[in-house]
Amino acid sequence: MTQVADREARGASATGLPPAPPPVQDAPHQTDRRALRSRQARRARATGLALVAAPVLVVVLFVGVPVVNAALFSLGFTGGLNQALADIGGDTVRGFSLAVYGTLLGNPTFLRDLVATLGVTALSTGLTVALAVVVAVILRLRGGVLGKTLSVLAVVPIFVPVVIASWSILTFTDAQGFLRSLGAQVGLDVPVWGYTLVAVVFGSVWTSLPFAVLMIAGALQGTPDALVEAAKDAGASTWRVVWQVLLPMAKTPLVIATTFTVIGVLGSFTVPYFTGPNAPTMLGVDISKYFQAYNRPQQSTAMAFIVFAFAAAASVFYLRSTVRANARELADTNKEAQS
Repeated sequence: MTQVADREARGASATGLPPAPPPVQDAPHQTDRRALRSRQARRARATGLALVAAPVLVVVLFVGVPVVNAALFSLGFTGGLNQALADIGGDTVRGFSLAVYGTLLGNPTFLRDLVATLGVTALSTGLTVALAVVVAVILRLRGGVLGKTLSVLAVVPIFVPVVIASWSILTFTDAQGFLRSLGAQVGLDVPVWGYTLVAVVFGSVWTSLPFAVLMIAGALQGTPDALVEAAKDAGASTWRVVWQVLLPMAKTPLVIATTFTVIGVLGSFTVPYFTGPNAPTMLGVDISKYFQAYNRPQQSTAMAFIVFAFAAAASVFYLRSTVRANARELADTNKEAQS
């Protein structure tokens, strides 16, 4: 017993075996794991950047560089990539200035075309959104054969090429068209709308309606039936159900449909080229004429940026609506996670 006590006092085990080693700290292993996770995170970031680099490079080279170059050209920078256009084009302004924009905005013909473009855009957008809302509401509240028929008729134009649609509208509305012939059979003198801005509005509504119907109808179909039934049980008329229940629930799709319709009509070329008058013309046609027929590439570039400015102003409403919708969804998600 005395020998055992002596061994234990010296730190040896009572059995005579060497004492158990102290537990080894795992700090080196934790350091290795942290380093491994750091390397994996860097590898994932590098992989993500590599995947994104190709499309970003394509956008920069084929969209960003031409846009910046065109903007500089409209401001009077005629060197480098713009040298050929500056030498070939007429009435080229050289040296940084806003002279091109000043000349355009001081031209009565351009101002007339600008007013015509904005007027056609506003009227076409209003008619498109109104018709889309009517079709979407009928499909949501009534459905049946009427709703399905209207929805099919509204979506059919998406499968018709714009060139064919423009030619069809022209043959319906010109002096020897279908409407005039039909009116003559019953003794009516139908106005000639071919080669007028009215025909341009018809064509713009025709080409813009399918997208608006798909956006708004999809939003209204997603409205819960409980909300509609509760409003009806409270005594709300169909009109109040539409204005106070359905349309507020489709606010974001309405803004999106309106914005894309405005942008599409502002920059349209085929419809006003085939169906519109020689004067006033839409700016999309003016841009083509100034570039090709009048040999004024600098002026046509400035017109394109003026159209872009109006389109950018319209897109602000879309961006605000999208940001607010995303913020509401994020707030709802956080509330659900906290509860």
